Amino acid sequence: MPDLFDPPALPRLAVTGSGDVFPVVRIFCVGRNYAAHAAEMGNEVDREAPFYFTKSSFALAPSGSTVPYPPQTDDYHHEMELAVAIGAPAFRIGPAQAERVIFGYGCGLDMTRRDLQARAKDKRRPWDLGKDVEGSAILAPLTQAADFGLPGDRRIHLSVNGAVRQDARLSDMIHDVPAIVADLSRFYHLAPGDLILTGTPAGVGPVIPGDVLTGGIEGLTDVRLVIGAPEAQG
Repeated sequence: MPDLFDPPALPRLAVTGSGDVFPVVRIFCVGRNYAAHAAEMGNEVDREAPFYFTKSSFALAPSGSTVPYPPQTDDYHHEMELAVAIGAPAFRIGPAQAERVIFGYGCGLDMTRRDLQARAKDKRRPWDLGKDVEGSAILAPLTQAADFGLPGDRRIHLSVNGAVRQDARLSDMIHDVPAIVADLSRFYHLAPGDLILTGTPAGVGPVIPGDVLTGGIEGLTDVRLVIGAPEAQG
């Protein structure tokens, strides 16, 4: 039977040093994975295991985009993160096996309608309206794992209009990349096309239309975002 409409193609990320592209099927996000960020949000950290929320892959926008300030928020926040791209099937694997299923790494922004997230927390409701926002997953081109190596102690940072807002080390993560991949594989059949945003360090804060965001991680392509004007109501 014919489709009722033409389905959109999966979003794709460029891969540095090659003509390949990485189709993005799912986006998983790790919450409260830096102790200082959890503290600035008034939360305790869970060192026993990571916890997750998701974004639609269609929330993805490529680095360099101008994305409109989203509707129904007055408190839109930046969150700079390391993205991990899965390149092989993984189900119930251990941390020692995680490295072999990682295709590559990239710089990402998890943009958040903080006021809607806070409202949901107060009512013990899901975070979807705060987190799964159109154009809220900004991703730079991926670097293959063989070219990047291990995340280690690399610097992660973000500036808004040239002023540094976030500045930390990947080693500050409570749950490192192998632990995250292994734990997530307990709940899902991870597969090529899955992307994991691994949490943000302290220093998150609001942005407004006209702001220019630039984030980086040593050894990866920088991510850049311009906050555009809100779209006019129809």
